[in-house]
Amino acid sequence: MVVAPAARAPQRRRSAFVERALHRIRRDRILLVLAVPGILLILLFRYVPLLGNVIAFQDFQPFLGIFDSSWVGWDNFAILSDPAFLNALGNTVVITLIQVVLVFPAPIVVALLLNSLLSERVKRVVQSVLYMPHFLSWVMVVAITQQLLGGTGIVNNALRSAELPTWDVIGSQDWFFTLITTQVIWKDTGWATILFLAALSRIDVGLYEAASVDGAGRWRQLWHITLPGLRSIIILLLILRLGEALNVGFEQILLQQPAVGIAASEVLDTYVYNNGIIGGNWGAAAAVGLLKGIVGVILVLGANKVAHLFGEPGLYESSRSAR
Repeated sequence: MVVAPAARAPQRRRSAFVERALHRIRRDRILLVLAVPGILLILLFRYVPLLGNVIAFQDFQPFLGIFDSSWVGWDNFAILSDPAFLNALGNTVVITLIQVVLVFPAPIVVALLLNSLLSERVKRVVQSVLYMPHFLSWVMVVAITQQLLGGTGIVNNALRSAELPTWDVIGSQDWFFTLITTQVIWKDTGWATILFLAALSRIDVGLYEAASVDGAGRWRQLWHITLPGLRSIIILLLILRLGEALNVGFEQILLQQPAVGIAASEVLDTYVYNNGIIGGNWGAAAAVGLLKGIVGVILVLGANKVAHLFGEPGLYESSRSAR
């Protein structure tokens, strides 16, 4: 039987693809072996737990387990009309918007300021000081905040000594969003500058020299050279941030809830904890968690598509650019 040339072409392409794949596997076999533990951890702690989302459709009882708990269909999703849930959703959305507008750009600004320092020794010292808060736990950050701004903290004791009115920040519902945003900026901004500083180091210095010769000042160089050089990493990190848009700091907020009350501080993560772990309403809590995951996936895919429309690769290359 004679095989037509048109039929042999796909076979040759598949054979060449298999040969290239086997060659890469043989070439990178050591790296692949080293990657196996990390892959297993991701599968075990990230993908296998996804199967537990079935309890969102059950009247789950821990002592019965998944297989013996009764199925209730969509009944658990009736919690979406619960005023407490809507309050938690509203607080989560507000905090997310604040953090996207204020927290996300903070590392970019700090990286640009550090990059403008001429002395490498000063730059290293400033970097080390900015990195240190990242290694503190939220328990320590909240404790430091309470020691500074609490009712008997350093600031209020100083105001009392000067016979001035005290400043109630820790227990104030009006100041709560400002407080947690300031804490996040102080704790994580320094660490987040690492990626932006690495991206800045890759920008060709010759571009700045050529722009300077052409008469471009610092602001012109920033707008036409520095920011375009950071655009890819900014878009990538923004997409990843949108994937966690509804995660606004469970531990940080839970530790400060007793001071300000549930109404002002309840977010989706603490709602799941208070109703699922504490209240025993496991199915409804799982339903909220499932919805959070779906919204996160939609935001990531949508933002990634928008990045492709603007000519950026996003999280992965589009099929058109790959071809």
